[in-house]
Amino acid sequence: MLSRSSFTSLVVGVFAVYVAHTCWVMYGIVYTRPCPAAAAAGDGAAGGCVWPYLARRPKLQLSVYTTTRSSIGAESNIDLVLNVEDFDIESKFERTVNVSVPKKTRNNGTLYAFIFLHHAGILPWHDGKQVHIVSPLTTYMIPKPEEINLLTGESATQQIEAEKQPNALDEPVSHWRSKLTLNVMVEDFVFDGSSLPADVHRYMKMVQLGKTVHYLPILFIDQLSNRVKDLMVINRSTTELPLTVSYDKISLGKLRFWIHMQDAVYSLQQFGFSEKDADEVKGIFVDTNLYFLALTFFVAAFHLLFDFLAFKNDISFWKKKRSMIGMSTKAVLWRCFSTVVIFLFLLDEQTSLLVLIPAGIGAVIELWKVKKALKMTIRWQGLRPKFQFGAYNDSEKKTEEYDAQAMKYLSYLLYPLCIGGAGYSLLNVKYKSWYSWLINSFVNGVYAFGFLFMLPQLFVNYKMKSVAHLPWKAFTYKAFNTFIDDIFAFIITMPTSHRLACFRDDVVFLVYLYQRWLYPVDKSRVNEYGESYEEKLKKKSS
Repeated sequence: MLSRSSFTSLVVGVFAVYVAHTCWVMYGIVYTRPCPAAAAAGDGAAGGCVWPYLARRPKLQLSVYTTTRSSIGAESNIDLVLNVEDFDIESKFERTVNVSVPKKTRNNGTLYAFIFLHHAGILPWHDGKQVHIVSPLTTYMIPKPEEINLLTGESATQQIEAEKQPNALDEPVSHWRSKLTLNVMVEDFVFDGSSLPADVHRYMKMVQLGKTVHYLPILFIDQLSNRVKDLMVINRSTTELPLTVSYDKISLGKLRFWIHMQDAVYSLQQFGFSEKDADEVKGIFVDTNLYFLALTFFVAAFHLLFDFLAFKNDISFWKKKRSMIGMSTKAVLWRCFSTVVIFLFLLDEQTSLLVLIPAGIGAVIELWKVKKALKMTIRWQGLRPKFQFGAYNDSEKKTEEYDAQAMKYLSYLLYPLCIGGAGYSLLNVKYKSWYSWLINSFVNGVYAFGFLFMLPQLFVNYKMKSVAHLPWKAFTYKAFNTFIDDIFAFIITMPTSHRLACFRDDVVFLVYLYQRWLYPVDKSRVNEYGESYEEKLKKKSS
């Protein structure tokens, strides 16, 4: 059986291999090998090479049409919403147009955008060298529940539409995508016909010109720019909606990277991620530049590693724990309560699964630690559980006295603040339901004053002049993760109170580190397992 140290080394080794493999895969995505015969030929006659049609510098035109059908064969039942006659592929632009919304779309239907890149002066369906791409301008989502003042019943909009059905909030409705982001790959890159990248190949259209094969301009729609915050609910009375069409050139490396990221987001949605969950992932890619994105990847990878090691060492520490000497039971209970409340709050706010899943795992572990701290055993009498609690020895009772003393002082400050905050929010803030108000009141108390409940453990440490009873390995990994969370607080979308709590934890860990320095561990003292550090060294040497 593997020892704990060898298991940790194995995990770190696997992690290092994973990071190295990911870097190699990313390099393969960004770098594309050009056709080796192209440099030798020079005049475009090299066999096996696929040449860029844009190198001929044709005069192009960009046309955007809308229709309720997913495919069109001719100029019928379509509307031209944007026409750029002298289209310059090197020039960036952004234009906002009003799009007529057909009756079918207003009745929870779909509207498509057909984007054509074709020769100037020729209609798209008469141009044999045109390229086009299709994108839905609508998507289906469950509308966000309306928030009301729980005492007065006033809503945020002061009115409710008469056409809204009682169960409308439970059914997906059609939403308008107000942004359409277009890209054209502008590099005069010569591909090797025998090894075309599969990701780009599906966007390529090739034509034979004389003895050489050319690929037409690669037109791409940036779906990662379609964010939930830009969606608009389509009502039956809506006849026109704004559409912002943006264009920018794109390099081959970034194009391939973006294709892979879009495929990854689509895979997440296939695995059950909602539109909002996928939107959190999109925000990581869209709202940051590529260098910051690379930093985010490494930070996230190390966060995952430290999370695993912290959970492992925390569980190992509490699994062996037989005595609560020096450990604040109140702090353990409060940490459990806080973790469960935060998890329920994040669940109520429909926060990203990237934040929700670790919070849920942490809540389960904290519940198990409470069972260990209270020396609780559960015996089943049929279907009814019976709880039994173990007895504390004299040293543990002394610790409990210090713990109760600290909580007595804290209660004078904490309870009035929490009750006052809950009353203020009830009078001045709008919520979806009474449950939402209750959870928000609890979590605001946890976030604003939760660090005060960590003070009993600091008080116990001060009274006992010792920190040897704390799980320092787990604390170290959690400290690293706390500072990593500071970075994530600016990257991942989360409630503001949860973001501020990340910085609050930094202060708490610094205080623990100060106590670690102030109260050095006495290595000759016997711990709760009946062993001392010096005795362990003697056993190993003998």
